[in-house]
Amino acid sequence: MSKATKRKHVTREVLNEFVTPQGNQEIVKVTASRGNNLHEVETAEQKKYLVSMPTKFRKNVWIKRGDFVIVEPIKEGDRVKAEIVSILYKDQIKYIRNEGLCEWFPV
Repeated sequence: MSKATKRKHVTREVLNEFVTPQGNQEIVKVTASRGNNLHEVETAEQKKYLVSMPTKFRKNVWIKRGDFVIVEPIKEGDRVKAEIVSILYKDQIKYIRNEGLCEWFPV
């Protein structure tokens, strides 16, 4: 698969799929970018930790401070506690709020 085709599929997946947290996944808010594809996030309980962005999202999808993401915990990390599974945009946040799965999204 060429890079352009992969980029197209990843972008379409992020923008058009309405995902919800499954199992031990949780929704967190990005508070800062720390470089090297690491981002500092904050949970609903005000806990902060680092998460990594998987290779498939790098140079394809951009996230910024204030965005919401779904993360999945990883076992091998000391400083990095989780990996990003999905990036949530306005329509996806509205869908999750309407489903009643997360109440701490801004109005």
